[in-house]
Amino acid sequence: MQKYISQAGVASRREAERLIGEGRVAVNGTPVAQLGARVAPASDTVEVDGVVVRPAPRRWVVLHKPVGVLCTRRDPHGGRTVYDVLPSWGAGLRYVGRLDRDTSGLLLLTNDGDLAAALAHPRGRVEREYLARVPGRIAGGAIARLRRGVELEDGFARPRRVRRVALGRDEWGVALVLAEGRKREVRRMFQAVGHSVTALVRTRFGPFRLGGLKTGGVRPAREDELAEARALVGVGGGARRAARRGAHR
Repeated sequence: MQKYISQAGVASRREAERLIGEGRVAVNGTPVAQLGARVAPASDTVEVDGVVVRPAPRRWVVLHKPVGVLCTRRDPHGGRTVYDVLPSWGAGLRYVGRLDRDTSGLLLLTNDGDLAAALAHPRGRVEREYLARVPGRIAGGAIARLRRGVELEDGFARPRRVRRVALGRDEWGVALVLAEGRKREVRRMFQAVGHSVTALVRTRFGPFRLGGLKTGGVRPAREDELAEARALVGVGGGARRAARRGAHR
């Protein structure tokens, strides 16, 4: 039942459990009393608060989130959210992981709860790649320290790969590949090695790449990206592959 409600775009699975617990879900007119209740989509009628709900077709999109936009359904302070950037048909989608307000780049959104949960879960160790802009020239010693890893207040952090990128005469960038999504992790890592970050962009999440998508732009996820994502985390019938192999093409 929770999966059915989630795929209908009404609520997340956890929120669906709350709706069931509050007696707000009914099947064929009978309130559902158990969280483990099953539903036959072809023959059963499911209602939430008296409104019939049906699963929507599975949809995956890639959004180039702009700086200043929040990853939240709504902001009580009136801030702009990703749902203000998305077309109206994106209201039923949920983001996979988060990007903070000051970070731009690739954000996945979907109504496919199973694959989304597997990609976002820490045990999947799915790679995220970022490009950090830093003022001036970053020293080789700082790059070496990043490669060795740094101690943060919430534990040791070590990128899988680090490389320096020349962006202009007076500006450098550093590309990092991480396999977790701790809050403001990249910025804190640079702070630990004595550098500030003037801009941060996520360029890849697993097999999904930002490419030339313009800021605020949206594109459908490609079938090859989705197939690789399913195989990467062992969802949707694909054989499980080692999540650490990354997405190199």
